[in-house]
Amino acid sequence: MEGPALKEAAHVFTGIVEEIGEVTAVEQLTNAARLRVRGPLVTSDAGHGDSIAVSGVCLTVVEVAGGEFTVDVVNETLQRSSLAKVAVGDRVNLERATPAGGRLGGHIMQGHVDGTGVFLGRDENGVTTFAMPAHLSRYVVEKGSIAVDGVSLTVAAITDDQFAVALIPTTLEVTTLGGREPGDLVNLEVDVVAKYVEKLAEAHIRDQVQNRHGGAS
Repeated sequence: MEGPALKEAAHVFTGIVEEIGEVTAVEQLTNAARLRVRGPLVTSDAGHGDSIAVSGVCLTVVEVAGGEFTVDVVNETLQRSSLAKVAVGDRVNLERATPAGGRLGGHIMQGHVDGTGVFLGRDENGVTTFAMPAHLSRYVVEKGSIAVDGVSLTVAAITDDQFAVALIPTTLEVTTLGGREPGDLVNLEVDVVAKYVEKLAEAHIRDQVQNRHGGAS
């Protein structure tokens, strides 16, 4: 794994969006895309090599100038996230990596998107429903946490392929979720703790089965 990726892996986010940025340029590279994003707040102390989450995707800053920053998005990330369809003028949620000892306002996030969901709709009470890939539903539980476009949210209800969250007016105002329309793609990151628990449980069950079979032979 190359240097920048190692640096990104060490950073965490909390899902508290600092500002809504605007994509000002998109350049297609070989096996990647280069984005330039306007974000006066997040660039106020940013420099080359720093990490900024763009709609929930942890990216490494290549350049900062005039309140804008440039990032490169590799194919793996493009295939897993909505950034593959990003265009000039699009609004994106921005959050700087949480410093050591910083306040954990939402929940621990890595900025490693697990897949994309689809905005289905929102009722008059702010209850918002998203479709999600069925294979991610096992990591999502009622009253648990999920990140949607980099926003830390609490799950209000869940089925095999959908989940709902209750969005307060402030969240709708200070994030891009307030402007979502039915059919829009959103980035999803499930709780990493759930994935670790699953892996540990699978290893434990496998060992138990092997020991049982070994004892019977």
